[in-house]
Amino acid sequence: MQTAARSRLLTGALSRFNSRSVLKARNPLVALTLIAASAGACAQQFPFGGQTPFFPGLLVVSRSVYDNLSSNVQVGTILPPDCANTTGGCSTGATVDGTYPYVWNNVLSDSNFGITSRIYLDQLTPSGEMVSSLEVPNSLHPQRDSNGQLVTSFSSKSELALHLSTDGRYLSFVGYVAPVNAIDASNANTPGEVDPTNPDGQNVFRGIARVDGLGNFRFTETNAFSGDNGRAAILNDSNGHDFFYATGNAGNGSNPQPDGVIIGTGAQIVEASNQSEAQQNPGAPTPLGSFSVTELGAKADKIGKDDNFRGITIYNNVLYYTKGSGSNGVNTVYFLDTTGKACPSGTGVPAANAKLPTTPLSFDSATLQTSGLPSNMCILAGFPTTLTKQLTTPAFPFGMWFANATTLYVADEGDGYTGGTDLFTHAAAQTGAGLQKWIYNASAKKWTLAYTLQAGLNLGTEYTVPGYPTGSNSATGLPWAPATDGLRNLTGRVENDGTVTIWAITSTVSGNGDIGADPNRLVVTRDVLKNTTAAGAAREKFVTLRSAGFGEVLRGVSFTPGSIATNGNRF
Repeated sequence: MQTAARSRLLTGALSRFNSRSVLKARNPLVALTLIAASAGACAQQFPFGGQTPFFPGLLVVSRSVYDNLSSNVQVGTILPPDCANTTGGCSTGATVDGTYPYVWNNVLSDSNFGITSRIYLDQLTPSGEMVSSLEVPNSLHPQRDSNGQLVTSFSSKSELALHLSTDGRYLSFVGYVAPVNAIDASNANTPGEVDPTNPDGQNVFRGIARVDGLGNFRFTETNAFSGDNGRAAILNDSNGHDFFYATGNAGNGSNPQPDGVIIGTGAQIVEASNQSEAQQNPGAPTPLGSFSVTELGAKADKIGKDDNFRGITIYNNVLYYTKGSGSNGVNTVYFLDTTGKACPSGTGVPAANAKLPTTPLSFDSATLQTSGLPSNMCILAGFPTTLTKQLTTPAFPFGMWFANATTLYVADEGDGYTGGTDLFTHAAAQTGAGLQKWIYNASAKKWTLAYTLQAGLNLGTEYTVPGYPTGSNSATGLPWAPATDGLRNLTGRVENDGTVTIWAITSTVSGNGDIGADPNRLVVTRDVLKNTTAAGAAREKFVTLRSAGFGEVLRGVSFTPGSIATNGNRF
């Protein structure tokens, strides 16, 4: 009876959101105003407590909460943990205890610094109203799930992207098999791929979580992403398959990198486990794809670092990735070419008959140190091809969402500049940060940038976080207050009136020791799908639906398991 009552309440709320006044509004700005207003109207309708199932058609946002204890870090502690047992060296010691947000100033002396934290999956109406919150099993509540536990690194901004499986039945995300409040887990080696030159002397499995529509979790451990972090994963559960496409970075030591680091970075394929974490014994990483700038005729980079991917999506049986960080390679959009014919010179478009990969990339271990992995990935034609190190203002792509076969939305998180007191004016002056709309030109066989939506994001404008320090951080000399710098993860929906609705998570800049720990926001905008000009989008703007509070960050956004795709493929 309780579930039936909840369903009736939920149906009422969704009908209000999907009402003619909202979805049929000709002006996207008017529609967004109605969406934002409906959030308050629904607030008293859903006092759901505890763990509840996911309802199709709603949103899920991944949120992390820092366990604000001064005892998390002892001043003077030599970091990273176990650094004395490596050849990478140690820092001068922690300068601040575990009190939030001052704790993140420790990154100024320990570049590996981070603390693991709890993960929550918040179920929201499309208008941003909280329906329920599901805490991912962790060491503070070990009795909740015998299958295992997972945490994130609180200040690691590239983590906890959410993706529906290929059949839409599960949500997946990546974290660490570690307790809450563990220090520097995000740069630890994985147990099976230890780099002795990594100054972080710990060994921590990365883990991929999948959760079904009833809130049941399964965890798969992996030795991939040793020395760095996994960013995202998509479960292929179609046609009897049961494996993940995962993406991330690896390596935190010196050059040359060990073989296990080279094969454990970038695009990975990971067999899903049905065992508990305690029963698992993962083997070597299994790479799925790789790109080298030598495909573009450039001189080879540090082996493996061209594959520092973070965003991932699937459309029409093709895997797409983004690279938007690191000094090596090209910050741009890529795809994995399963035909071997789509891009003989490093760029191209997927073949019409492309199929999703089901097996790892074959490679010769004897040539890993000299040539790296073979290249089977391409830059999507029309997107940037210039090496990042050669650009003054490179792109910083993050999440992607296809509205249809000829319209691709790309979130650009901005450059994260915190190099002086001009950090806010710098953020406001960026032209590429925000939501980029790309259109496919079939005759030219390439994509072109139509425009970038920024209105309403208020790039570079400081905002207040209740309970947060005021004034400047004495460690950096810059303001504590954060400001939006761009967008990270996103998802979207094609509406019946010719518009698309895009939900996205913001990035920030501030004087925080680590801007990845800034409280950020969930925003939404409407765009006319057929529009291809900036003038046609002049009245479109973003509206803030939710803001992270003191000791919180928002990371990923997706639709719930069982939701129906509106873009002819998957969300």
